[in-house]
Amino acid sequence: MVKALIIFLIVGYLIGCIHGSKVAQLLSGVDLKKSGHGNAGASNATLSLGWKYGILVALIDIGKGVAAIIGVHLYLAGALHLTEVQIWLLTYTIAVGVILGHNFPFYMGFNGGKGTASIIGILLAVDWKIGLFALILFVILSFATDYLIVGVLEFYVVFCTATFLWIPGIGPTIIALILFGIALVLHIENIKRLIHGTEPKVTAAFKKKK
Repeated sequence: MVKALIIFLIVGYLIGCIHGSKVAQLLSGVDLKKSGHGNAGASNATLSLGWKYGILVALIDIGKGVAAIIGVHLYLAGALHLTEVQIWLLTYTIAVGVILGHNFPFYMGFNGGKGTASIIGILLAVDWKIGLFALILFVILSFATDYLIVGVLEFYVVFCTATFLWIPGIGPTIIALILFGIALVLHIENIKRLIHGTEPKVTAAFKKKK
């Protein structure tokens, strides 16, 4: 089982290294690592290049989270020797690999995005109804407050809560909390700017020109 966990973690990491920001860079000529807040995620693409690029990057990064989870379930569909707890532990292991790959890709000097779009894809694939609920709430809170970071924090709270309540085994809950912790660390500057009223607003992204 330990060997399987290591393999799934590595596979997830490699999937996570596939970045939507690189596609945006090819199309716009703008390196997101040198623009805005310097991260290669969908939120920075939105704030730096506008909502269209933000959606493009988000779809790619959400897609890899969905693909990883669905791929695991398809691969383990015939694994009768594994218990439900083990299957979910492997599922969450590849999930944490995807987030680590997105946030710390080796070819970006281990400094990538912040994992929001990918965690959205992961939760949608784990349970699309809960994922859709969290995503709708994410959009509502982000626009109601005019700050993406509020929606981001909400999504992780829903992710951790849903994992604790409905996913068997303690492993997935621990992984979900670790991912939440990583997100908080990576968003410290956003939280500080939010407190001081200097965090870029969502509406500012719609004012970006092509």
